[in-house]
Amino acid sequence: MNPVVAHAITTLRQGVHDARQRGLTVGFVPTMGALHEGHASLIRAARKETGFVVVSIFVNPIQFGPHEDLARYPRPFDKDVALCAEEGTDLLFAPQVETLYPQGFCTAVEVSGLQDVLEGSSRPGHFRGVATVVLKLFNLVSPDRAYFGQKDAQQVRIIQQMMRDLDVPVQVRVCPIVREADGLALSSRNVFLDEAQRKHATVLYRSLVEVRAAIERGERSASVLQRVLTERIKATPGASLDYAALVDADSLQPIDPLRGQVLIALAVKFGATRLIDNLLIQVP
Repeated sequence: MNPVVAHAITTLRQGVHDARQRGLTVGFVPTMGALHEGHASLIRAARKETGFVVVSIFVNPIQFGPHEDLARYPRPFDKDVALCAEEGTDLLFAPQVETLYPQGFCTAVEVSGLQDVLEGSSRPGHFRGVATVVLKLFNLVSPDRAYFGQKDAQQVRIIQQMMRDLDVPVQVRVCPIVREADGLALSSRNVFLDEAQRKHATVLYRSLVEVRAAIERGERSASVLQRVLTERIKATPGASLDYAALVDADSLQPIDPLRGQVLIALAVKFGATRLIDNLLIQVP
């Protein structure tokens, strides 16, 4: 059965209200559309754990920089609706930009420190846009649980911090990265890769796995392992390294020697297409 498609806030809120009246818990999956199996896994998790599943599709302009890919970001809305229907979504919220950001909108959410490193260093203002839209969507949907993918590890960490600091009563569920058979993490931007780029893009995951294996063998020098990541990417045809980092998973700050929970993170460009990937590892 097709989900109810709500473009207006009043329709969204009425749908959630009616679900609450029936005693249902509400699960929420915020997306920018161009849905794939990674998003489907989040919807399935919400379907399993809650009684009423809301998915949002909104390409959020305030998280894109002036020279980023907002204009060409894929928007296959009919396919997205079909995927949502297949996965049992109850309500699909697809607002226009002016619905979420009416004339005169001038409020922003900042999570200082966490937002300024890794992706934030390469994309200034990105996480201000992410935190602002996520908090706004949480206020509109009022879910019990919200579902995010581990592929956006820094985004998840920032949202967790924002929710703790602002006492937002939503449980965050972080779901595993979904990958192609050759290890490439699913991303809406993968469609922009040509055949050669797609072949070489597997270097992200292969490099991460190589570094994880080195850690498991006893290597604890972050600088040594960062050099391994850098060399693997630079040796790959068409690949341009944005960053390769090993950081504390909680603070997102460099840690050397490695200890505790470590995030190994990569951002690599192939032409105009920017890919990210990561692994979490518990270092004894």
